[in-house]
Amino acid sequence: MAERKARAAGPETSRVQGADWSGDDISGQNHEKVLFVDLDMTEVENTGAVFTECTFRNVKFNVSVHHGAAFVNCTFAACKFYDARFADCKFVGSIFDRCTFDAMTVTGGNWSFAGLSGADLRTASFRGVNLREADLAGARCQGGSMRDLDLSGAWLRGADFSGCDLRGSDLSAVDPASVELRGAIITIDQTITIAQALGLDVRAE
Repeated sequence: MAERKARAAGPETSRVQGADWSGDDISGQNHEKVLFVDLDMTEVENTGAVFTECTFRNVKFNVSVHHGAAFVNCTFAACKFYDARFADCKFVGSIFDRCTFDAMTVTGGNWSFAGLSGADLRTASFRGVNLREADLAGARCQGGSMRDLDLSGAWLRGADFSGCDLRGSDLSAVDPASVELRGAIITIDQTITIAQALGLDVRAE
């Protein structure tokens, strides 16, 4: 499978720099092609806000809570997501570069085509998330939790899932020769998928 090249957000039409939104409720806001620099979004409450083709540079999302929000085709550079919570949010086509995800929790939502290459997700938790065709090449997921995910068509080369809880996730895109799975937690059905990926002829008897 050829390596997917993530697409960066287009030219910005406005800029927000050094603003303090900490503790604000930004629910329902709509932003398109905005460059956010050094923005503090600590403890922000967000239900349904939409960000389209925006760029977030050195933005703090720490301890923020997002429900049903959308960050579509956005770029996140050197952002911090400590203990941020995202429920049923959309990050389709968004790119993450040099971001930190300590204790981040993602439940449901659509992150298909997202660019998380090389991301450190060891303490992050993803559950019930659509990550179809996402770029997780080289991602560090050791000991993390990535349950019930749609990883079909995902780019996983060089990813490390050692000790990661992968139960219920679609592992059809996993190449055991290029992904580290030692100690990963999976179900019996998933072992069959892995065995088939190794070229084994799995039979009932």
